[in-house]
This record gives sequence, structure tokens and C-alpha cells, in this order.
Amino acid sequence: MALRSRPPAHIGLVFDWHAQKRRQTVVHLDRPFDIAPEAGTRFDAETLAGLVTEVSDWLYEAGLRFNERVVIVKENHWDMVIIAAAAARIGALPFVMAPIRSVETIRTMIERAAADVVVAGAGVLDRARAAGVEIVEPGVPIIALGEPETGLPPDALRLDTLRGGARAPVRVRSDDAPMIVTHTSGTTGVPKLVMHSAYTALGALPYRMESTRLPLLTSGREDIVASAISFAHMRGLSWTRSQFSLAPRRVVVMSDPSLGSVERVLAAQRPTSLEALPNVFQLWEQLVDTRPELFARVRRFISTFDALHPRTVRRFLAASGTRFPVWVWGLWQSEVAGISANVFTRRTVRGVGTGREGATNVGWPTLARVRVVDAETGKDCPRGKSGILMVKSKTRCLAYVGEDDRHEAKVDGAWWNTGDVGQRLGFGRVRLVDREVDMVPGMSCITLESTLLDRLDRAAEVVVLSMPEGPPVPVLCMRDNTLDPAEWERATRGLPDLAEPLLVPWEDLPRTATWKVRRVELREMLFGEKRGIGTGQWT
Repeated sequence: MALRSRPPAHIGLVFDWHAQKRRQTVVHLDRPFDIAPEAGTRFDAETLAGLVTEVSDWLYEAGLRFNERVVIVKENHWDMVIIAAAAARIGALPFVMAPIRSVETIRTMIERAAADVVVAGAGVLDRARAAGVEIVEPGVPIIALGEPETGLPPDALRLDTLRGGARAPVRVRSDDAPMIVTHTSGTTGVPKLVMHSAYTALGALPYRMESTRLPLLTSGREDIVASAISFAHMRGLSWTRSQFSLAPRRVVVMSDPSLGSVERVLAAQRPTSLEALPNVFQLWEQLVDTRPELFARVRRFISTFDALHPRTVRRFLAASGTRFPVWVWGLWQSEVAGISANVFTRRTVRGVGTGREGATNVGWPTLARVRVVDAETGKDCPRGKSGILMVKSKTRCLAYVGEDDRHEAKVDGAWWNTGDVGQRLGFGRVRLVDREVDMVPGMSCITLESTLLDRLDRAAEVVVLSMPEGPPVPVLCMRDNTLDPAEWERATRGLPDLAEPLLVPWEDLPRTATWKVRRVELREMLFGEKRGIGTGQWT
């Protein structure tokens, strides 16, 4: 039987499909997998498929069966996708969770998941023991990856005890049945558990487009594709499927986005396509200053997950030594996948950052239908007026696990309330203004942040916090943690009224697993006040 040209939508079958292709890709890791620490850092297609089969076998040996639930919570790495594929391959439902800082939050999410088996990284188990938190109820098996410094929990299972058991049966569920549960970023509290089927997660149009060869926009056969994302989120699955389909020369997985690790990997691999989280790119601006040659071969930069600042785009495109580098940006949500997309070049971002309509967080809703509606009346807003972004998409999630009421509150017939504030602009474009919970009437915090980053060259991060009373408060992360008053006066000239800036070291900002700033937590940390101006009704 001929191999189908497109990869299957079900993650449990994607690795086997890739291993059977005539043209495959080779994967290089920045560090060994936690599930295979002795296997090295280079994997071909057959070895990866074999690893998925092996993981299926030890999950089965641990007691996981068809239609049961497994939670995967461990340090960031691509093997989170491999474990999820192995569980889905035997018909179980994987819940993939990032190693969130709060172990109490992890405990709450595992309770909502009603897990039958938990796969936990050593770091997560150490933090739970230090906090005195039992992340699972008695009787739920824990498979420990690595050796926690504080010792294994009672009755925890080691991988060595699970190997060599019976071969797990392959029993993949249908494409419209639940296949995967990931979670939202959790900028305002406990992340929501987002359930998707194979179709809504990988089979619908946005994913098919990403697996299609598009000049400049997708991987070619000679590309070296590097990615530094949170592999616990839905993007990890879609990225995996698309790269297996396009089969670039090699794929480079960067689980650790810290400057030292990234500098080492980029010096050795020199990618032609580079994807990272927007705030990770901001951190890497320091490497653009000190090691611009690391980015000289990159002709395609990619970012999703969050808004994007023009200064970051300009610096990386300028560092590229290629003739026509592009930056591909997409506005996505875990619940509905792709919403809008845009492509930036050196010319289109030249001088951008201070204009109302010039900010780079403007895109075209090519992947879904988008409306901008009045929050109170639900009627469509005229062009240029801010309202709530509503999305109609075939990739909409099936449910929030354990929180049906929150899911239903965001559904209006076929439309999904994103909780984002936006505007309609000319030629069908959509402008992202703010998250509703972070909004300030009459202005855009995102635009203010972009402007201040442009004017403060030494700023590594700028966060503008809405306050229930008084002007917004700018929080600055300066590279040397200093700010000259004259420098601040020049930076704010012509801008709306702002409170006096607060300096906070980069490492002290509370962040999500996707590196978004947890603004509610930051507001509480600085002022003892959680409330902003937005209602937070659709978070």
C-alpha cells in the first residue's frame, strides 16, 4: 500500500509515518531526552519511531490502558511530545503540562485531569517534596524520569523496572475523539486544560497549510530548522507534524533558551530557520549585540504565542546575512489555533513602533473568521473602534477539562470569545490592542511597550500595568538595572500619562511556561493589588 502523502492527523501515528517516508529528517537535541538519557542527542526517523513504541510499552506495563488518562509533567523538552504520542498510540488521553513554578497549581491541574498514571520529571518531584505537596492522590502510579535529589515518592516507578514487558497494542482513537489535552499559558491564574481531537489539533486547514511547501514561509529540503518553544503546548505537536512532512535537512531542538545554551547550539548548527517564543527572542537580543554571526544564515524567523515588538524584529532581520530574510508571525490561542498571520521584512518594519497602525501586531485573519464586537451589546464594531475579538474556526477546542462553565461562557454559537481586545483596520487587517483583562481605555499597553522598547535601547523588557486608579505603571527591566531620569523623559515624550517607572530585574518577573509575563501576579507582587481595569470575564 502506498504511503499517504500527508502525515496523519493523529499524533500517535505521525512518528511511524515519518519513519516510512522516502525522505526523512534527522533531529539534533541540545541535551539528551529525559526518557532516554543514554541515547545521545542525534535521532533518525526509525530511532524516533522505535522510541515512541518503547514508551508505549512501558506506559502499558505501568497500567495505562485504552481510554484512560496520563499526565505528563516534566522539564521542557521535545520528549513531552514523544510521551504524548506513545500514550495516544494505545488509545489513552495524554495531558501535557509544563513544569509550572507553583506546585500547588500543578496539583490542581492533575486533580482536574483525574489522572490514572502520572509521568513526572525529577525537578518537579523535588519541588513538590520541598513544598510539602503531594501532586497525586494515593494509589495513582507515578513514573519518575531521572533521580530526584530528595528521593522517589512512595511507590514511584523507575523506567528500568518497566522495560522489557509486554508489547502494547496499537489502538488509535478516531479523529473526532479526544486525542490530546494541553493547557493555556495561565497568565491570570491556574491554566485551563484544553481538550482537542486529532482533527481540531492537527487535521484542520491551518495545520495542512503549515505542512505545505510555501516559498519563504515554510521549511525547504536544505533548511536547518531550529526551535526553542514550550513543547508542552499545542505548538509542539503542530511543529512536529509539519517538520516531519516537509523533511528539512535537519531539525534542531532547543529545550533550554538560556543565553549560554543557545549560543553553544547556534554556533554548532547555524540554522536557516529559527523559531522561538516572542519573549525568548527579546532575551536573545543580547546575543545579536555580542554574536550577530550566530544568526547570519537565518532567512526565516518564526514566532507565535504572544504579541511581538518591532525592535526585536528589526534587530534579528538586520543580523541576518541573507538577501531577503522574513519574519513570520502568527496570533494563536491554545483553544482555536491560528487566528491571524503576518510576514515582516526589513522594509516593512523600518521605523515601525510608534505609529498607531504601524505596530507589527497587525495581521490578516487568514486561518479563521474574525469579528470585532462591542463587549456589552455583542454588535460588530466599526473600523478603528476597539472591541472583543471573536473567532470562528474549525480548530476550536472540544472543552476545558473540569471547567465546562468557563468553556461555555466563551462560546456564542459558532463564535469563540478570545478575551483579546482588537480593532478592524483597512484591507481586512486586524490589530491586537491588549488582553481584555490588561486593558487601559483609550490606549494600547502593547503599543506603549513597543514604543518604550524602541526608545530605551538598554531595556530588556517593558511591561505596562493597568491600575484600578491612577495612570498605568511601567515596569522596566534594564540590562544594568539603572535608568537615568533624562533618558526616561526622552523616552516618554509625547506619550500618554504614565506613573513613575519601577525597575525590576529580568529574572524576578513572574512568567508562564511560554515566557509571558504574569501581569496579575506582578501587580500583586509590586502593589499587593490584583485588580486592573479589565473585567477578566473571558480569561
